[in-house]
Amino acid sequence: MLLVVLFWGGNFTATKLAFNDIEPLAFTALRFTLATLVTWAILRRVEGRKPLPAGALGPLILLGVVGNSGYQLFFMEGLARVSATKSALILTSLPAMVTLAAWALKVEVISVRQRWAVVVATLGVLVVLFARGGSLDAGIGAGELFLLGGVVAWTAYTLLLRHFRLPMSSLSLTAWTLYTGTPILILTGVPQLLRTEWGGITAAGWGGVLYASLLSLVAAYILWNRGVANLGAARASVYNCLVPFVATVVAMVGLGERPGLMHLLGGAIIVTGVVMTRQAPAPEG
Repeated sequence: MLLVVLFWGGNFTATKLAFNDIEPLAFTALRFTLATLVTWAILRRVEGRKPLPAGALGPLILLGVVGNSGYQLFFMEGLARVSATKSALILTSLPAMVTLAAWALKVEVISVRQRWAVVVATLGVLVVLFARGGSLDAGIGAGELFLLGGVVAWTAYTLLLRHFRLPMSSLSLTAWTLYTGTPILILTGVPQLLRTEWGGITAAGWGGVLYASLLSLVAAYILWNRGVANLGAARASVYNCLVPFVATVVAMVGLGERPGLMHLLGGAIIVTGVVMTRQAPAPEG
């Protein structure tokens, strides 16, 4: 699980460094093409050829478009405009936002403690958005809006995943959502791919593509599932709270970013809210 935290935390800086050579949509197209091919090979080796469950194709297309195409387009466009540290802190609020949406849409019964957890996490996000100090910009611009759009897209994906409850292994489900989501990412990346100066891509650019594809997507996914199997979902998910810390440290070393005191305070508030959602008692009434 600590390797997962390291891979995900380092992904923000690796991607930002790659953006110096490769535009965001071209980078995303390369990243998901490689990750999809590798995941396909792993699925064939582990599970062989298996037919899809009846009626699963439609939901898989929707999940792939929302959870991969939609989320990644928002995330990459946001990360291209916002510091790695601030991006990581904003996305840390995802579990709390999923809890809020599940309660608002009456998908799940949420305890009073969990509702307060969402309030705490939301307060932390607002602090991060408007905090001043260090080298990070304050306020809400296009990049922050893209990242918040990514939070909405991933929340919708998570709720759809719970709604469909497809009878598939997690590996197969992830592979198929890559199959259905990657084509859109490739198409949107074509204009930038065509104007990319391939000979000018440095080792950092190619390293970012490989890191984001093989470590942040493929390897982290496999390790995450193994961690969930051994530790349980609740214990494993708490490790997510370490991602913004790792992302901040790596960004300070790799990008020279310096968060202000209020950014760190906001991040601590977000993590507190997320931990509260994971450690909440049984729902009331």
